[in-house]
Amino acid sequence: MKLVKLIANLGYGSRKQVALMFREGRITDPQGEVLYADDAVAHADVRVDGEPLDPPQGLLILLHKPIGYTCSTKDPGRVVYDLLPPRFRLRDPVLSTVGRLDRDTSGLLLMTDDGGLLHRITSPKANLPKVYEATLAQDFRGDEAAVFGSGTLMLESEKTPLAPAGFEALGPRRARIVLVEGRYHQIRRMFAAVGNHVETLHRHSLGGLGLGGLEPGAWRELGEADRAEIWNTDSGVGVPLSR
Repeated sequence: MKLVKLIANLGYGSRKQVALMFREGRITDPQGEVLYADDAVAHADVRVDGEPLDPPQGLLILLHKPIGYTCSTKDPGRVVYDLLPPRFRLRDPVLSTVGRLDRDTSGLLLMTDDGGLLHRITSPKANLPKVYEATLAQDFRGDEAAVFGSGTLMLESEKTPLAPAGFEALGPRRARIVLVEGRYHQIRRMFAAVGNHVETLHRHSLGGLGLGGLEPGAWRELGEADRAEIWNTDSGVGVPLSR
C-alpha cells in the first residue's frame, strides 16, 4: 500500500492533507530522515512528527469505559471515541465497538477495525461468557438464580426466551451475573422482570479477558497473548472484583 494511502487510512488526514505532510517533511524514518510518498518502508519504520505510526489495520483495543459515555459516533454527548486519540475515529476501516455498553454501564469494552474478528467474538456461536456486577434498588426476592437460569424467561417485546444466565448474590442488593448473549439492555430488563431496578452495572470480563487493573477511561492495545485470553474461558477472571 502506498504510504499516502496507509497514513490517510490511519486517520491522520485526507490523502491531500497527508501529501502536504510529506512535502513539509513531517514524515520521516526512525533516524529523522525525510521520507517521500513513493518510498517503500515498513510500517514500523515510519514516523509522523517524530512519533511512530498508529497500529495498522487489525487493531484491537481494550477500553475501561466509564459511566456517562455512549458507544456511538453520532451521540451529541460524550462518546467512547473521546477517550481515544482523535484520529482513531477517522480510521478506514472504521474502529467499531465489539458489542455495546449503554451510557450508564461501565467496564470492559473491546474495539476493533477487524470486521471478521468482531463477528467472531459477537456471534452467538462463540458462546463467550460476559461477567457483570450489578447493584439493585431493592433486596433480592430469592428466586433470581432459578428464574435467570431457567432458559424460559421472556422479556417484554421479545419473541424467544433468554438463554440461561448465571446469578450469584454477593449481598442483599449486589450480584454477579454471567451472560452468554447480549440483548438490548438485557440485565436491566431481566431485573425489571422480577420487580427490581438496576442502579449500577459494571462489566468485569468477556471470555477469559479481564480489565487487568486498567483505570476508568484508560485503554491499551491487545497483543496476541491478550487475544488468546478472550477464548480462554477457564482463566478464572470471571470472579468479580471490587471496583
